[in-house]
Amino acid sequence: MTSRNNEFHVGRPNIGDQRVFFERLHEILESRWLTNEGPYSLDLEQHIAEYIGVKHCIAVCNATIGLEIAIRALGLTGEVIVPSFTFVATVHALQWHGIKPVFCDVHPSNHSLDPSRVERLITKQTTGVLGVHLWGQVCDVRSLQEIVDRHDLRLLLDAAHALGCSNSDGMAGTFGDAEVFSLHATKFINSFEGGAITTNNDVLAKKMRHMRNFGIAGYDQVDGLGINGKMHEVSAAMGLTNMESLEEFVRVNRRNYEAYQEGLAEVLGITLMRYEGERCNYQYVVATIDPDVSAVSRDDLLTFLHSKQVFARRYFYPGCHRAEPYRTLYPNADDRLPETNRLCHQVLVLPTGTAVTVKDIAWICQLIRHAMAGGLAVNGLN
Repeated sequence: MTSRNNEFHVGRPNIGDQRVFFERLHEILESRWLTNEGPYSLDLEQHIAEYIGVKHCIAVCNATIGLEIAIRALGLTGEVIVPSFTFVATVHALQWHGIKPVFCDVHPSNHSLDPSRVERLITKQTTGVLGVHLWGQVCDVRSLQEIVDRHDLRLLLDAAHALGCSNSDGMAGTFGDAEVFSLHATKFINSFEGGAITTNNDVLAKKMRHMRNFGIAGYDQVDGLGINGKMHEVSAAMGLTNMESLEEFVRVNRRNYEAYQEGLAEVLGITLMRYEGERCNYQYVVATIDPDVSAVSRDDLLTFLHSKQVFARRYFYPGCHRAEPYRTLYPNADDRLPETNRLCHQVLVLPTGTAVTVKDIAWICQLIRHAMAGGLAVNGLN
């Protein structure tokens, strides 16, 4: 089957060594230890903690539950400052706990929280800041930490995109009070469905471990409120298997990113995000379409690519603040988010990962060059 007959999707799962995974699956079934902090779950926690260089890793059933556990463990209430340019789960985790998300605009270079805008949003009701390492680029944690320290707030970080990424201050997963990674099927490293919370705080780690297991602290002992947030053994085995292929996934992602760079270098009106961290997983190929230069809008280009079975995505359209229930609850949020609104109408994420080859990318780039040169908005999506 040729590339032109395939479908190309953003977030198609990376799969490690299937033979090793099936061996682990056999061991799980033989042992009949399927969940409740089994050996594979504990091994995955240790593997991630050692890889990142953090004291504690708590594996959870998904990253949304991980955020909610961290939010409750940190005692966040009232208002928390958060970007709107993120996946809606980041904001839902706050609203679900009755916390008001105060939407803050993002920086145009890395699409993450703009610290210069954060401090002016702090009120007497603010208890924390929830930052996002968007696209795997570590946000300006140094400035955010200075702000929360100055105002005696907590700093929680959504690191869903950022496993294996760093900046000059260290690895994602070592910052703030806690960070939460996603191990969902669409992520760089997946455990089918799952997540992981990391922290260097001993007391907080103990509290979150209890909370993910109904608040149970020991045999017949419940110390407080909790939930069922545990990762089961099959997911942990998948996570371990994929962690063992991490460097290969990085190599393929970087190769694909560089192929897109080369294929789109001379295309007027389209710009690829440049990754400037110390380390990067290159999980996302993020393009922006400049409407002042391009004859084709982002949405027309998207429609054209979809017609050719190239399922690019317009992350994070329309912005959390324009989705329900936030559009109704906070109707004036739109006024202070000009950069977010611009990005929501310009960003296009292109297919990558181990399911995509350099030859596939050459063909996708050819489609984009054709579209951008031909003015599809005028020519009726030829």
